[in-house]
Amino acid sequence: MKTVALVGRTNVGKSTLFNRLCGRRLAIVHDEPGVTRDRKEAPAQLFNLSFRLIDTAGLEDTTDLAAAMWRQTEMAVAEADVVLAIVDARSELTRLDTKMAQTLRKSQKPVILVANKCEGKIIHAGLGEFYRLGLGEPVAISAEHGEGLGELHALLKPHLTEKKSENTEEAEVETVNSMKNTDEETSGMHEKERERLEKQNRPLKLAIVGRPNVGKSTLINQLLGQERLLTGPEAGVTRDAITIPWQWRDKNILLTDTAGLRKRGKVSYDLEKLSAADTRNAIDFAEVVILVLDANAPMEKQDLLIASKVLDEGRCLLIALNKWDSIQNPRQVLNQLKEKLAISLQQVKGIPIHTISGKTGYGLDRLMSDVFKMYGLWNKRVPTHKLNDFLSRMTQAHPTPVAKNGKRIPMKYMTQVSTRPPTFVIFSSNPDSLPESYLRYLTNGLREQYGLEGVPIRLHMRKRENPYANKK
Repeated sequence: MKTVALVGRTNVGKSTLFNRLCGRRLAIVHDEPGVTRDRKEAPAQLFNLSFRLIDTAGLEDTTDLAAAMWRQTEMAVAEADVVLAIVDARSELTRLDTKMAQTLRKSQKPVILVANKCEGKIIHAGLGEFYRLGLGEPVAISAEHGEGLGELHALLKPHLTEKKSENTEEAEVETVNSMKNTDEETSGMHEKERERLEKQNRPLKLAIVGRPNVGKSTLINQLLGQERLLTGPEAGVTRDAITIPWQWRDKNILLTDTAGLRKRGKVSYDLEKLSAADTRNAIDFAEVVILVLDANAPMEKQDLLIASKVLDEGRCLLIALNKWDSIQNPRQVLNQLKEKLAISLQQVKGIPIHTISGKTGYGLDRLMSDVFKMYGLWNKRVPTHKLNDFLSRMTQAHPTPVAKNGKRIPMKYMTQVSTRPPTFVIFSSNPDSLPESYLRYLTNGLREQYGLEGVPIRLHMRKRENPYANKK
C-alpha cells in the first residue's frame, strides 16, 4: 500500500485533514498550535484510492522539542510515496512555509501543494502568493467541510496507482488461478478451524498507560529499537494516542502509546482533557494493558485509579516498575507495592509485576513473554462438565447460605458464556439471595483451580425458569 505524508507548519489543519481521510477522529484537533507532536499513521481512503496516511508535527522553532519533531517529519517524508504540503489559505506566506518547501524540494519526493481552509470564493483569489514556494499550483480544499477533495483525488491518483505491464497482468492471472485452487482445497475446511487461523494472524492490541513522565514513550522506543516517539524530561510530551504495528518474535502487535493520566482535579485545560479522553479510549479498545509505574514513586492513588479503570473494562493488566536501575532498596520497594496491590485491588489477585528499565532494556523480554501468557489466560475457556464438577466440590466444602425461606440456596449448574475476560454464569432458582461473599469465594476458587491468576473474572448469577410454572 502506498504512503502519503501530511507536512506543514502548526495550525494549518493537517490533523483535520488526517481525520477526514481516515473517516474517523483519530488525531486530536484543537485551536492551540502544535497539538500533534509524534507522527501518527492510519489507513485512509479518498473515494476509490486506498493508502497509508501519516500525520506529522507542525513545523515550529519556538520550543525545545522543535528539532526532534522536525526529525520525525523527515522520517515520514522518507517513508512517503507522495507528500501533501499543507498551507493556510487564510494567512500570508510565512518563513516556515518557505523552509518546508525548500526541504521538500530537496527530498525529490512528489509533492502536492494543498491550500487548506478555503471555505469561501474570496480566499481562492489570494492563493497566487503560494506559487512562490516552487511546489506548483495549490489545490484549494476545506478539510473541515470536505470541499475540494475531488481535485485532490485527481492529483493523488497518478502517484497512488501503478500502470499494469504485460508481466504484471500475467502475474495477476496466475495469482487469481492460485487463489481459486486454494479456495477449492480449503472449501471443506471446518468453519471453526478457519476462525482459529484468523485469530492466529490477528494482532494483539497492547496499550501502554500510566501517569505523566513515568517513561512510557522511552519504553516503547526501546521495544521498537528506534526513536519512534518523542521523549523529554518534561511531563506531557505525548498528547495523541499513537498506535504502531510491531512484531515481537514473529507475533503481530498493535502497540499504543498514550498520554499520561493525571488526577481529574489537576486537568485544567481543554487540550489535556482531550488527551486524557484519548487515553481512556485506548484502554477501552486494548486487549492487554501495561501500567507503567515510576519505581521511585510506585502505586500512588492515581496509579490505582488507572488500574481499576483497566480491570473494570475487563482488560488484561500487567504492571511494569520502570527506572528500576535507579532504585537503592529494590526488595523494600517491591514488597510495599505488593502490599498495596493486595489491599487496593482485591478483585483481581496475582497481577504480574515486572521490574524494568525502558532506558537500558532490562526486563523487557520477560515482560513481553508475560503479555502473551496473560493474553492466553484472558482467552481461556473451561468445559462445562469441569465447571459443574468444580461447583459441586465448592458447595460441598462450603455449602451455600440459608435463604429467608429456611432452605439453602440451590446451585443448578454452571457454564462459561464468554472469554476476554472469562465470564461464567451460575443458574439458580433463587439467585438474588446469594451474598457477595459467597460469589467472591467461588471466584477465588475459579482463579486457583484453573490458573487464572491476574486475570479479571466475571461471575454472574442467573435465575433458572421453572418449565412447569405456567402449566395447569
